[in-house]
Amino acid sequence: MATFKRKVLYVGGFDPRGVRFYYALYKEAVGRFVARTGKTVEVSNRRRVSPIRHDWTVANATDDVATDYSFLRWEDLVQRAWIRNPFALALAAVRTYAGLVRHIDVPLGKSVPKGPIITMFYPPLASVLLPLLLGLLPFLLALIWLPWWAALVIGAGVGIAIATPILKRAHTPWLLRFFIFNLGPKSNEADPAMAERLDRFADEIGAALDADYDEVLVVTHSNGSILAVPLMTRLLAARGGAMPAHFALVTFGQCIPLAIARKTATGFRDQLRALGDGDFRWVDIGSPPDGAAFHNVDTVSLVGGKGRPRLDMLSPRFHLFYDPETYHSGWSNKYDVHFDYLRVADRISPLDYPSITTAPYGIDASVAAFRAIP
Repeated sequence: MATFKRKVLYVGGFDPRGVRFYYALYKEAVGRFVARTGKTVEVSNRRRVSPIRHDWTVANATDDVATDYSFLRWEDLVQRAWIRNPFALALAAVRTYAGLVRHIDVPLGKSVPKGPIITMFYPPLASVLLPLLLGLLPFLLALIWLPWWAALVIGAGVGIAIATPILKRAHTPWLLRFFIFNLGPKSNEADPAMAERLDRFADEIGAALDADYDEVLVVTHSNGSILAVPLMTRLLAARGGAMPAHFALVTFGQCIPLAIARKTATGFRDQLRALGDGDFRWVDIGSPPDGAAFHNVDTVSLVGGKGRPRLDMLSPRFHLFYDPETYHSGWSNKYDVHFDYLRVADRISPLDYPSITTAPYGIDASVAAFRAIP
């Protein structure tokens, strides 16, 4: 039997950690996959192909599968947008959310799951209310001996000092930066550097489509799904509106509706609507407990697209594959839930990331196997 050859091109989320972190995460997932299946799967060392691309290979000797994996890098753009000064971060947040409130698409917000909407407004509210609540008692105590303005300074200082580590543990500053990046006026392709990077990503994907592979998967996670929209418009334009049969887009934890939360995001809406005229395979995997993902949302239909893409929207049903004591549930695990798409649970799922990327068959068979699970 001939070796099944696959190409995976991965576009990650808004994360400054970049390729080193995600290579280690993938190797760890494959290790758990091997331990649970007994298969012989090896991940090579990673190598730098270009400033925007690192590669490694995945060899599944048991099923005779060879996967070439390309990590498409944009963490340098994330690092450039990563506001470090807390006062500058606060000012940028005020500007971003003020613009969002002025231009928010209320009907759109009512038509999508409420979890991501709560997540969108949680960071600014928590960043203001938590220091106020924690500083209230010190302020009242200080009022007994000090003028109101001195008591206010003490209360604010104590509130901020106590709240800061709590907010960091809840990843609130990270979420603020994420929303500033995606909801601000310079989001997506308004940044020339991002537009140029997407051009290069499209070139990399186009070259893979023309190579000798049985399957080409473009896999995105989180913010990478937003980038997938302008990426797909480029690819479809270059290929006459239809992708080849061996291509599929896989979006994990997609958050595309964020990019159209503002009614003024007309350019991105036009791109998303254009995907409705495209012919391609799309598998969208989103977990209902993931507060950062819009699960079971046909994003093309949100903007009136025709919905021509062959779209499957699936929940990974993590509760079936994790034991109760290791299942990431509840508010304290929201961050972990958002990364579970890239991990392997206590039992193997056909939609585990290593299962998808090392299977001796295409994504359609993986989806069919998953749907067959009671």
